[in-house]
Amino acid sequence: MPSGKEIRNKIKSVENTRKITKAMEMVAASKMRKAQDRMRAARPYGEKIRRVAGNLSHALTEYRHPFLVKREMANVGLILVTSDKGLCGGLNSNLLRVAVGKMKEFESQGLKLQATCIGNKGFGFMQRTGGKIVSHITGLGDTPHLEKLIGPVKVQLDAYMKGEIDALYIGYTRFINTMKQEPVFEQLLPLPGYAVGSTKTSWDYVYEPEAKSVIDDLLTRYVEALIYQAVAENMASEQSARMVAMKSASDNAKTVIGDLKLVYNKARQAAITKELSEIVSGAAAV
Repeated sequence: MPSGKEIRNKIKSVENTRKITKAMEMVAASKMRKAQDRMRAARPYGEKIRRVAGNLSHALTEYRHPFLVKREMANVGLILVTSDKGLCGGLNSNLLRVAVGKMKEFESQGLKLQATCIGNKGFGFMQRTGGKIVSHITGLGDTPHLEKLIGPVKVQLDAYMKGEIDALYIGYTRFINTMKQEPVFEQLLPLPGYAVGSTKTSWDYVYEPEAKSVIDDLLTRYVEALIYQAVAENMASEQSARMVAMKSASDNAKTVIGDLKLVYNKARQAAITKELSEIVSGAAAV
């Protein structure tokens, strides 16, 4: 049995750890509320522009934007959205598990993959697996800024326009509620009507000044909105998962402290009993 001093040191160490996890839980809870408000504020715009893009994919116009044209696939691109930091439970591992499954599926079909990584965890994962990384961004902080995201994502969009890739996918974690976050892997380009939630009904629009400029700007905004929404969803999921993980760690530390105190009391009682026995034995010998 370890000595009383060793047990006291262990108790002190676990108590210090619990203070850290408790503080991280409170910080995550504060950031989570702000991240959820930001994510919920962006959702209506994302859903509206998704419907408009869906209707546009069935519009009666002679001009067809490359984003709307389905191609024979030979190369695909992936935008992988993860967190920069850990200590958020299985948030990143669940998404990366889905991504690995999709990457194996692409490989079995003979498709080549190039990736854009948003977040340090996904960037490190793609480096370890030997994936082709064409762009990345890390250190976004607690607030996503679209101007920082456009640069890395534009590499993939330009590759699609040039025909270097034939489809673009995005993987991120969607926020369901505080206790549940869902890994999502969906097609970003091309934008067929069924993928954006539109019915297969022909729509007719009047374009000002012309169809090409309107459609080009609208579809660019559509892609930017989806990527910003994915990052906002992932950040809200990250803070929620971290709060839950730190709360669980704090509760486990409290249990460990209680068990160690019980062991310490038993060791202390055994030491006292031993001393009393020695005193009694010495008195009897005299």
